[in-house]
Amino acid sequence: MKQPQVIVVGAGPVGLVTALGLARRGIAVTVLERELGIVRSPRAMVYHNGVLPGLADLGILGDVEKAGFRVTDLAFWDHANRDAIRFDLRVFEGHEPYAYNIHLGQDRLADVALEHLRRHSDAEVVFGALVTDVDQHADGVSVSAFVDGRLTTYRADYVVATEGASSSVRTAAGLGFEGTTWPERFIATNIRYDLRSLGYADSTLVVDPVMGGVIARVDESDLWRVTYHEDSALPMETMASRIAAFFAELLPPGAAYELVQFSPYTMHQRSASSYRLGRVLLAGDAAHVTNPIGGLGLTGGLFDSYVLSEALAAVLTGTVDDAILDEYSRLRRDAFLDYGSPRATMFKTLVFDTTDREELDTTLAALRSAAADPESARQALTVSQPYRTPSLLGG
Repeated sequence: MKQPQVIVVGAGPVGLVTALGLARRGIAVTVLERELGIVRSPRAMVYHNGVLPGLADLGILGDVEKAGFRVTDLAFWDHANRDAIRFDLRVFEGHEPYAYNIHLGQDRLADVALEHLRRHSDAEVVFGALVTDVDQHADGVSVSAFVDGRLTTYRADYVVATEGASSSVRTAAGLGFEGTTWPERFIATNIRYDLRSLGYADSTLVVDPVMGGVIARVDESDLWRVTYHEDSALPMETMASRIAAFFAELLPPGAAYELVQFSPYTMHQRSASSYRLGRVLLAGDAAHVTNPIGGLGLTGGLFDSYVLSEALAAVLTGTVDDAILDEYSRLRRDAFLDYGSPRATMFKTLVFDTTDREELDTTLAALRSAAADPESARQALTVSQPYRTPSLLGG
């Protein structure tokens, strides 16, 4: 394998999709991941219809659909009144290329991207590589990482950081990560139970100051993701009992369910001060993080990846000047600050933080009216498309 032109740090879905986008354009790439394999904890799992064309362009949409499944039914669930306001994504038929979302755990998307990436001889993935430093010089960048207990230096033309909110690459580059941290602790759980029998859609936002959350079917075996929040001051060691209490309230008395997995995490609304500093580029959660309500976290990262891999490949093949990477940084940062973060915050406010019942009834009435009219429904369901950045190469 020749010296990589790009090092991608982070083998999550954004990192592997970015590496695949580069490899398909003939760019040699090495992915460095600190964990020993793809992380399996429950995280993002909803792929809005607006991100599907990019997966198709990468040649992986078919495999993603085989691993996951299509979803057309969405709902806002008024917990207090046990009332569902239902939408159907098929209203996009004839208006958008895809009239459905796909549900698939982000680790499974990473699996698919990794499988395709390994078909390229100039692509390498190194697990168990702990990045400690990044050094830029006139003709490239050096990345230092501990691999098998030894400090190894990797050299390339550029490094792309995709390794999450605590990005070591972003920190080494001295880029700020401005914004706020939510006071709540989010709990993502995977359970087995037929939640459809209780009236929940495959993708449901539960609106309630206490029981609010996201309920989404992970696969066709009745594995469901239920994400809710709690006070972050509550002790971690008693979390299991509180999870049991939450499901005792959510499910019918005595309901037998299986808790398959759970993962607590802190969420933020933060963005790096820039998504480019010389030969260092940021994408996904290394660039920006948002709360999970509305599914705009991984969505934003995929939109970063699509335009960045195309633009960076063009720079490396001499097609365009590297100033296009500054354009990437500006446009994707603006997209997060002007749309992604405010939109996710709006969803969070609706789901968790609206305590005025009269105000909530007004909002729910507007959603109910929108659900009854196809044009209004399309407007209400257009979540990801405004977050997309068109190709920076034009055409």
